[in-house]
Amino acid sequence: MRAWLSFVLVVLAAALVGVDRYWVPLTPLRTAGSLVYGTAERALGSVARLWTGTDRVDALERENAGLRASLLTASAPVTTGKVAGIAAHVVGFGQGQSLTIDAGAAQGVTRDVTVVNADGLVGKVTWAGPSSATVALITDASSSVGARVAGSGELGLVNGMPGQGRLRLRLFSPDAPVKAGDRVVTLGSEGGRPYRAGVLIGSVVEVSSDPAGAVLEAVVRPAARVSALDLVTVVG
Repeated sequence: MRAWLSFVLVVLAAALVGVDRYWVPLTPLRTAGSLVYGTAERALGSVARLWTGTDRVDALERENAGLRASLLTASAPVTTGKVAGIAAHVVGFGQGQSLTIDAGAAQGVTRDVTVVNADGLVGKVTWAGPSSATVALITDASSSVGARVAGSGELGLVNGMPGQGRLRLRLFSPDAPVKAGDRVVTLGSEGGRPYRAGVLIGSVVEVSSDPAGAVLEAVVRPAARVSALDLVTVVG
């Protein structure tokens, strides 16, 4: 029953997204859809967890997700008090490299904030409705994240590589001492939005250089498995 209702809701949401994107802006309907879809998913999830006896487990998972988010963002400069982590489940995938989570404005989610999981950076919130939100993944071709190579401190810009599940790191310095295995973390945005500093992005797997040996760019494997996401944390 839950799977059938979820399927219907996903199809309806996809149709509304298409109309909103290509024909007529449907902001009020999009907001209403978020309220209905997010509320339904949360309600169905709660019933299912209560029925199977996993409600307590889910609560502990969400609590642990919040704690892991705090550890991942521990190096970020906090200018507005304590770092808040809002745990949410992935409930759908949108057009391109984006996904839908079952938490929205009612839970404290806002636009342009960092999303992580237990392994590292997932992406950022691009739209927040009442009870659900859209997250753009770091593997999206339009994604652009300021980055720093841990250890050497070399700076660069990370972009998604379409269809490859990898990231491209373009370094600012052609003489940057970067090698396979180096960890790459977020440089951080002003005010910590949309990206907080020091969050693990991934590890370098390949370095491209010119004949003179100058590094041109590097390929990075994301720390978070964006193709197998479940529980994520929104860091406000």
